[in-house]
Amino acid sequence: MQEITITSGRHMHHIDPHLTIWGWEIPVYLFFGGLVAGILFFSAVYFLRGKEDEMHATVRIAPLFVPLLLSLGLFALFLDLEYKLHVFRFYTAIRLESPMSWGSWTLAIIFPLSFLWALMHAEKVFPNWRYPYAWMENAMTYVKKYAKVIAWLLIYYAAILGIYTGILLSAFNARPIWNTAILGPLFLVSGLSTALAFNMILSKNKEEKHRLGRIDLIAIGIELFLIIHMFMGFLASTQIHVEAVTLFLGGPYTAPFWIFVVGIGLIIPAFIEILDSLHKVKSTLIPAFLVLFGGLMLRFIIVDAGQFSSWVY
Repeated sequence: MQEITITSGRHMHHIDPHLTIWGWEIPVYLFFGGLVAGILFFSAVYFLRGKEDEMHATVRIAPLFVPLLLSLGLFALFLDLEYKLHVFRFYTAIRLESPMSWGSWTLAIIFPLSFLWALMHAEKVFPNWRYPYAWMENAMTYVKKYAKVIAWLLIYYAAILGIYTGILLSAFNARPIWNTAILGPLFLVSGLSTALAFNMILSKNKEEKHRLGRIDLIAIGIELFLIIHMFMGFLASTQIHVEAVTLFLGGPYTAPFWIFVVGIGLIIPAFIEILDSLHKVKSTLIPAFLVLFGGLMLRFIIVDAGQFSSWVY
């Protein structure tokens, strides 16, 4: 394997030829993790507020997709593992100092909870829903007694899952572009925003779409603030971090990040949603699809750039 060299500014960016380069699997895993966290968070919140009828797609329909989306994300992660047969070792110990350990155990808890949550709402979405065995129906009747407890657990673990997708990267101190505390909150808010977009696509209720759009505007504003704050933090930090951020400020990732993530994924959908809220344009799902695209590109670009943010002077 040959050494990869990229010239940016005054320095040469070198990639260790023995370094394992992450492909599409990790960004996809992080994207689905954030999306699932957002779906469960909003579903549980509006359920506890008694808004099941007003926010039908958010509370009842979207959670039905969670087990599938989470499975796809975990499958992508599994494909990335070098020693796939050793995956069980994540659950043979708990290491509080390890973000991967936190993520593994969070997923181990949230997956069965999300499956139960989906089953609870499937009965309301599909009128002819029937369980094949009586014991299943009896078990779900028992589970539904603790629906509010499950909802609170989902809010808590969804927040952990959402922020973990960013902390997983920021724990790599050797990669300057990942070494920022902003990544956790940024990926959490991005996950919430993509979930709002996903819910808008599923919803057939005009009022629900408008409400989700208004919340998404807030989420987009917070994302833009965090991105600016992250770059300002890099520029005010050590020389290695100043050099790292040039990847996005004149370097090879400048155009992809500012066009696909900030422009197409944040500013354009925000502009359309503002016009929609003012009834200046016909209601459309274009902003929702753009937000999903931007959320996916954010993870692809951040993951890819982080692997190139290592210097030899």
